[in-house]
Amino acid sequence: MIYRIFTFLLFSNFFLQFSFSQRVLIEAESFDDPGGWVVDPQFVEQMGSPYLMAHGMGTSVANAHTKFKLEESGEYNIWVRSKNWAPGDWEAPGRFQVAINGQTLPEALGKTPGWSWEYAGKVNLSAGGTEIDLIDLTGFNGRCDAIFFSTDIEAPPRGNSELATWRMKESNEASSPEEILEFDLVVVGGGIAGCASAIAAAEQGLKVALIHDRPVLGGNASSEIRVHTLGIYGHFERILRMLDTEHYPNGSPEAYQDEIKRHKNVEKYENIHLFTNWRAYDANTNGNRIESVDARHTSEGKRIRFKAPRFVDSTGDGWIGFWAGADFMYGRESVDTYGEAYEEWGELWSPEEADDFVMGSSVLWRTINNDVPVKFADVPWAEEVAKAHEATEGTWKWELSRLDLHQIDDAEEIRDHMLKAIFGSFANAKKTQDGENLKFEWISYLVGKRESRRLVGDHIFTFNDVTDQRKFEDSVVMETREVDVHYQQNLKDESKPDFLSEAIFYKTPKYYIPYRSLYSKNIENLFMAGRNFSCSHIGLGGPRVMRTTGQMGAAVGIAAVICEKYGIDPREVYTDHLDEYMALIEAQKTYNTIAPKK
Repeated sequence: MIYRIFTFLLFSNFFLQFSFSQRVLIEAESFDDPGGWVVDPQFVEQMGSPYLMAHGMGTSVANAHTKFKLEESGEYNIWVRSKNWAPGDWEAPGRFQVAINGQTLPEALGKTPGWSWEYAGKVNLSAGGTEIDLIDLTGFNGRCDAIFFSTDIEAPPRGNSELATWRMKESNEASSPEEILEFDLVVVGGGIAGCASAIAAAEQGLKVALIHDRPVLGGNASSEIRVHTLGIYGHFERILRMLDTEHYPNGSPEAYQDEIKRHKNVEKYENIHLFTNWRAYDANTNGNRIESVDARHTSEGKRIRFKAPRFVDSTGDGWIGFWAGADFMYGRESVDTYGEAYEEWGELWSPEEADDFVMGSSVLWRTINNDVPVKFADVPWAEEVAKAHEATEGTWKWELSRLDLHQIDDAEEIRDHMLKAIFGSFANAKKTQDGENLKFEWISYLVGKRESRRLVGDHIFTFNDVTDQRKFEDSVVMETREVDVHYQQNLKDESKPDFLSEAIFYKTPKYYIPYRSLYSKNIENLFMAGRNFSCSHIGLGGPRVMRTTGQMGAAVGIAAVICEKYGIDPREVYTDHLDEYMALIEAQKTYNTIAPKK
């Protein structure tokens, strides 16, 4: 558990008087027992920290509990950093209380819009063991970031930059991690692409770090998000079959079985060093090269610096490239930028002028029919989103993208908007003749993203590469799946809710993606694999599915082997060693053993 105890000397300007101020900062994600609360690290870059969330689907969850040692007795003011995620003329849906040593403080928390420090009250505490409980009052996604005890009345800063500085200063956190680990290749992101990259490199003897911010691998294919994998296997069927899923309905609990398979297959490689629950937060550069990536454990707060000659960005959002200063794109290009028109669909496909619209994020969910009637609370805070829409499950069409919402910067608002849509649509379905026995089986609290940053490589893959059937000399990824671009249904029919999307399909024969789209144009030792590869908005439409991005991952894992062999950077694989590289890619079709461990 993370907690900090600080003693300060308060000194009067006019009198020879002094007193000691005691401060204790408890990070909620580090509680000894989270109870029914979950650790949510999705929005660290936006709000500053992982946090605990009471994701009870409308039923209050078990208390989160922790203990710490208080050094001094005193009267302590208590602040809790929280957020009212659905403000309006109703009771906040995410209310909770704090209990100290079994004494429940009277103030309900989670009532202030925006992340802020809410005053929980004052309590006399004795030195020694002290216990804290978070008591969920609603089951509707109350959230707690941190709890601050102080014998002073001054609250911590609210602004994100001020708060980050305050946290580091108060905890005496060093400017860089004290632990440093070195690898041949560091892969950040444990989705299908990141896992494939790690396996491909490890099989050829590289020592690989695979860093992932969740407890389970698979990204959108994991049991936490539950999207089935699509696409073909290309050159890498053997590797991708270790990682992919059956074609179950999206949201199905069958995802658990594929997840077991995936972990077993990644963990059998002794030279893959797996760091689950570690979230990268910075890339350290020297000129146009990344020297290391820093990561923090999502609950324990420990930090590690990962050094390597080469890195793979499989974060989806392109965070490693972004921190390193890599060129990137976001949004839709104008129809004239690459000549990607699809006349039948006009602006819904490609706009006259470039904009920031991208394919959106989904939150999947399931219900079941119970044997007896099940009550569900009123959700007036969800009505403004769901309106009269009724639903009992969330398909892939449950997706949100708007020009005023950035898929990275506003990701928490997008997730919360989808939760309102889910709870409101379900509440409407409960009121129908067939809804009495319905109850939630599962709701994801993680956003399943389709598109955000796309890092720029030596080649930008576009729709023209598909329609012209270009087979490159460095074609390492292939696909037959149609180009599939989404738009929000309400853009065609204003009566539709804003959280439902539709797809435009362009059927095409096999197309190819070159290796030059899988490494950064300006960061010399950075690969990228996944939906953040080098492509246009329309170019992403086909190959964004997970078997295809898994091909990308395997391809860069093999390229890293060539780089290690000759001490070169990714670009030189193409310019100087392409024949050898392509031969190694082709050999994957018959490769049948795990290489000796390094």
